[in-house]
Amino acid sequence: MVMQLSVFLACSLDGYIADRDGRLDWLESAAATDEDYGFDAFLDTVDALAMGRGTYDHIAHLDPLPFGDRPVFVFTHRPPSPRPGVTFWSVSPRQARWRWDQMGLGRVYVDGGQLISAFLDESLIDDLTITVVPRLLGTGRPLFHPIGRSATLRLDAVQPFPSGLVNLTYSRV
Repeated sequence: MVMQLSVFLACSLDGYIADRDGRLDWLESAAATDEDYGFDAFLDTVDALAMGRGTYDHIAHLDPLPFGDRPVFVFTHRPPSPRPGVTFWSVSPRQARWRWDQMGLGRVYVDGGQLISAFLDESLIDDLTITVVPRLLGTGRPLFHPIGRSATLRLDAVQPFPSGLVNLTYSRV
């Protein structure tokens, strides 16, 4: 089995994943309750999740976490209290991929702007689904952070929704 590292994330039209205060209420208010953006179907294909500490802190209050029995790997240099099913570690993206290969994982969902950029910097992301929300935030937490290389992606699919949200699916060339 070939390991696949995937991204599924929403951002504002101007490229932010959270507002300047780290809130997501703008995203929650933009999503229509009767539209299926494909996240649940995507999650059904995932064996494990990887996220940065900021992303984890945003969902840490949830009990249980909404990922079923999938293991969660949180990249951090300041681990919080232990939690069943969650591994807190300080490894590079390459080391993480190697360990996931050793575990026999087929698909890992990489989440969080800084972590996604770290994996992109090492050319490890295989595919990205970006849900573009028709809102301009003006400032906030960016989807992508500077990386030390250029990356070419292939557009595989465009799926617009009546609410104005659009899923863009890309794969690494």
